[in-house]
Amino acid sequence: MSLFEFRLDGRSGRARAGVFRTPHGKILTPAFAPVGTQATVKGLTPRHLSEIGAQLILANTYHLYLRPGADRIAALGGLHDFSGWPGPILTDSGGFQVFSLAATRQVDDEGVSFRSHLDGSMHRLTPEKSIALQEQLGADIIMAFDECPRPHDRRYNEEALRRTHLWAQRSLGAAKRDDQALFAIVQGGVFRDLREESARFIASLGTPGVAIGGLSVGETKPEMHAMLEAIDPILPEDRPRYLMGVGSPEDLVECVARGIDLFDCVLPTRMARNHAALTRRGRLNLRASAYAEDPRPLDPGCECYTCQTFTRAYLRHLCVAEEMLAATLLSIHNLSLLLNLAADLRAAILEARLETFVDDFRSAYRKHRPEGE
Repeated sequence: MSLFEFRLDGRSGRARAGVFRTPHGKILTPAFAPVGTQATVKGLTPRHLSEIGAQLILANTYHLYLRPGADRIAALGGLHDFSGWPGPILTDSGGFQVFSLAATRQVDDEGVSFRSHLDGSMHRLTPEKSIALQEQLGADIIMAFDECPRPHDRRYNEEALRRTHLWAQRSLGAAKRDDQALFAIVQGGVFRDLREESARFIASLGTPGVAIGGLSVGETKPEMHAMLEAIDPILPEDRPRYLMGVGSPEDLVECVARGIDLFDCVLPTRMARNHAALTRRGRLNLRASAYAEDPRPLDPGCECYTCQTFTRAYLRHLCVAEEMLAATLLSIHNLSLLLNLAADLRAAILEARLETFVDDFRSAYRKHRPEGE
């Protein structure tokens, strides 16, 4: 019997509600995964994450390979023991970070050579090495090594697609552990024919899930939506679909409606460190003077610890004073907003009211202009 199982519980148009079972627990989809690049979600403890309902967190293979090293993490029991997070973990392949180092990397069909952003030392990543590192890290869900190209360069996308498909096959051939679900990745930029070609190829590999990369990297929202609509009828119905690096409130709503099951993004915690709060009606700049004497919670409809305990005035004081607590409290709220939004989308799908939910969200989100902006 497989350690991984995906079951669809309901549909509404393209949108899906399901359950993905992993060795460290089940994930109710749609689901948002907080990003813990360095085996930690910035500003929060694993207890915080459990209390706000996180089901899955993401860790970064590139960064953990460079520091503290996959060997060290493996010797200390793998990511779950090392980080103290008991639930499912997903690791990326390191490909996106490597390919973002455009000035220092050299790519060929075998892999990529690059300089560390930490000390300038040279390193080499191949599909085989990426899989070996992820097996040492021990996440439940791991990614095939891929090339993430600029979205509008046709020639580059054609070459990157060929290489991504080659590397997906090599990644599958290198995988040895049966307690990890290896997802292969669809690429193709903003070119419909390339996206469809990639979706067909990746679907044919039979991996336990499919990831969609190379979006939210410079293209417009309509371009991203068009690519998701193009590949939706091609992707397998019985496997989860993970849209990599996408996770604003509006993206969750629009992309769930286009068939996506899993999301991750640094946005909520990064915004928290920059004194911004997410709401279902817009974003609040907590450094704005309009909040200096505001006795209301961030979001009167939110039940997170931050909103139930602190005023906008206090949060603004923390932000202006550059207190560490500001980032923690805003991260708790921002992540709670996305986790609860994903849960509400799931409920709307199961209760056959998704269309109304999406219309109401769009109306409120577009019309509201946050105070102090």
